[in-house]
Amino acid sequence: MTNRAWKSLLGAGVAMSSVAVSMPAVAQDGGDIVVTARRTEERLQDVPISITVFNQDQLQKRNIAVASDLAVYTPSLSVNTRYGPEKATFAIRGFNQDAAAAPTVGVYFADVVGVRAQGGTASGSNVGAGSFTDLQNVQVLKGPQGTLFGRNTTGGAVLLVPQRPTDYLEGYVEGTYGNYDQKRVQAALNIPLAETFKVRLALDRNKRDGFMRNRSGVGPDDYNDVDYTYGRISIIGNLTPDIENYTVATYSHSSTNGYATRYEGCDRNPGDPRTINPATGSAFPISRYYSSLAACDQIDRQAARGDGPLDVEVSNPNPGIKIDIWQVINTTTWQVSDTLTIKNTASYGEYREKAAFTLYSDNFFVPDTPVTRFYQARGGPAPGSRFTNIRLGTQPGYDAAAGSTTTEELQLQGRSGDGSFNYVVGGYLEFSRPLGWNQQRTGIYGNCVDPGTLDCVGGIPVSTTTPFPAAIISESRTQYSFDNHGIFAQGTYNFTERLALTLGGRWTFDKISGVGEGNRYTYFTSPALGGTRLVNRVCNDNLNHPGPGAPNATPDNTVNLLTNGGDVSACRTEITAKTSRPTWLIDVDFKPTPDTLLYAKYARGYRQGAVNFTNPGLEVVGPEKVESFEIGAKLTFRGAVPGYFNAAAFYNDFSDQQIFGELVAKQSSGLSGGAALINAGKSVIKGVEVDTGITAFELLRLGVNYTYLDTEIKELVTPTLSPDSPFERIIPRGSVGSPLTYSPKHRVAVSGDLSIPVNESLGEVTLGAIFTHQSSQIVDGNISVPQFSLLNLNATWNNVGGSGIDVVGFATNITDERYRVTTGGGFQSYGIRDFAYGPPRIYGVRVRYNFGR
Repeated sequence: MTNRAWKSLLGAGVAMSSVAVSMPAVAQDGGDIVVTARRTEERLQDVPISITVFNQDQLQKRNIAVASDLAVYTPSLSVNTRYGPEKATFAIRGFNQDAAAAPTVGVYFADVVGVRAQGGTASGSNVGAGSFTDLQNVQVLKGPQGTLFGRNTTGGAVLLVPQRPTDYLEGYVEGTYGNYDQKRVQAALNIPLAETFKVRLALDRNKRDGFMRNRSGVGPDDYNDVDYTYGRISIIGNLTPDIENYTVATYSHSSTNGYATRYEGCDRNPGDPRTINPATGSAFPISRYYSSLAACDQIDRQAARGDGPLDVEVSNPNPGIKIDIWQVINTTTWQVSDTLTIKNTASYGEYREKAAFTLYSDNFFVPDTPVTRFYQARGGPAPGSRFTNIRLGTQPGYDAAAGSTTTEELQLQGRSGDGSFNYVVGGYLEFSRPLGWNQQRTGIYGNCVDPGTLDCVGGIPVSTTTPFPAAIISESRTQYSFDNHGIFAQGTYNFTERLALTLGGRWTFDKISGVGEGNRYTYFTSPALGGTRLVNRVCNDNLNHPGPGAPNATPDNTVNLLTNGGDVSACRTEITAKTSRPTWLIDVDFKPTPDTLLYAKYARGYRQGAVNFTNPGLEVVGPEKVESFEIGAKLTFRGAVPGYFNAAAFYNDFSDQQIFGELVAKQSSGLSGGAALINAGKSVIKGVEVDTGITAFELLRLGVNYTYLDTEIKELVTPTLSPDSPFERIIPRGSVGSPLTYSPKHRVAVSGDLSIPVNESLGEVTLGAIFTHQSSQIVDGNISVPQFSLLNLNATWNNVGGSGIDVVGFATNITDERYRVTTGGGFQSYGIRDFAYGPPRIYGVRVRYNFGR
């Protein structure tokens, strides 16, 4: 369908579209679910937004424990788990987060955005592992949410709504045991200490072995494991009959071996580095020759052993990703009158991460070829010598990422006396500040046991003119401060009981201030040096720095840290980026019957800019914007076969798009390559979503959720590099005419729950099945992963014999399908093609004892 046809369709009226998966928590009366998508409590079927909702029972049956699990069952929601599920980033309708960009999808807990994370590898500013424990529901909002939500996001928002304290003494204790030695305990206790003071406690401890088996004989036996502890306390105090104070405090600690990827491609013909002209560089540096052929050797070892897709070979002796997140949220609600409510929400949270992992999951040895023997004769490493490609280590005394986030939001929610006009007016303040330096050391091409402690020897040559075994250690050292503020207003005027108009606007003010003091060490190993020696330590780029060490700069403007006593402040670069933009919403609702809602809306979406360090000439990234058009229908059916049918069609003009670019280093730079976020193009995103469900004979509930997504890059123009840049070119993620990353054309989820008639005294027995299918998608701009289908089953026996005990058996990916989910994207720089895989068959049994009400 042409763009003109799409625009005509969207301007004409309601189209059949958008299937949202998983059967949301639909009551038999047709779906009277309460959501907070417009910051006030409303019936789901009355909200003109495409939303998928999961209640706690559905989250349990789907075995959703961390945020990345949610994407399996929500067709409009995709996830990038490049650095592991605890550091996942989300995409909705093709709007994805790359590198150091701000999230396109805001994740909110109790109406407060997740604590911002800004380290060397992407983190989605997410909620902590375990946050899906003891929830009222999860709401996935699709499309720009730039009017009422704190951070402007172009893709949408995920709202986690925790269970509030109740008036009853009640709770539960639940235990899960499953394959891969999964052991999980969850519990909740609700204590009403007085009519005006109630407390609720929740706990989740989950541990499971990894499903990626390590065959290197070095380090842990498995990767992609789960190991977290989560706790929450919620307190409601009714200060007066009209004033409620609600406080939620959460803590999450996750400590895993991290992720691992499997090698499935390499460059077996990387050329001959002896033909490189050092004066002009080459399409490939000498390091690519060594790494690509070492990758080929690793693939050959895998084949000789008969490894499967879940077998990897990683030589890291002590990897791990440790993430600690805590947050305190306080919401005070004052019912001033029947027509005015004042609501104030304040929060403070901290994020800390320590990360040590091998970026491309390698177990490399110098290949045995005429070229490597040529360099061995000139002092280079011997074939068979071990080296690492890129390994991140934790520097003692520092966090890889550490920051705090403070938010303050004041809302006035009101309505006219006759109820014809409802409005929300408010202001939002967010301050994210560093908790020390985000500091990490990365070993490149050396034989690094732990680059964090500078424990590296040997390695491979860094250039054709210096054939000695070398190890480069890059020390990333950054601090970021974010100010995100906004003022907003949105109102709905009901002309009649059937026709309403909503207008909303927000002006957002964003500021990023970054400080970087990156530098790199170069170690050579040779008999002439008597072993391994530090021969060079310079700043991470070739720019002249204004710091106190600038007088020691060499003629090529590279600060020499060996001669200035290691004063890294000489490498200081300070970058500030400010943006402010208006966003708005125009929505028309028509209800021809009480159970039918038709809507059409136009919205402007905006995502703030970003900054890059260690990428000379590409330090500042501008904001991006989207013009979003959507029409939809929400229909509720009552009677003998109750149910609902929700559909939406959307069209987005996407410009100044923030895209990840791979940087190819000049041979003379001494760098291994790099990556940067850039403003590179324009795209069109269009599609349909459908979400429907019915209940037949009060025994069978069926649900279908489907998304059709058509994305296309229309223009892709990379920034111009300056002549003195250490990089020779930028390879953007994508190409003109290709789809956006993490944008599968088709995703569907079909669910069914069958109630088995049994004597009421025995309890309630339900059998459930969920089938999901995803078509192929681009995951690294130029690399596609195949389609896959998953079948999940569950059997539930609630209140066994009136005992208050529930028993659930579950199995996800019942057919044990091996499916790719993402890639490292290192072929251009390193000659490596690796893939991460989704979880295999996971099964187990869950037993819960409910007490109290």
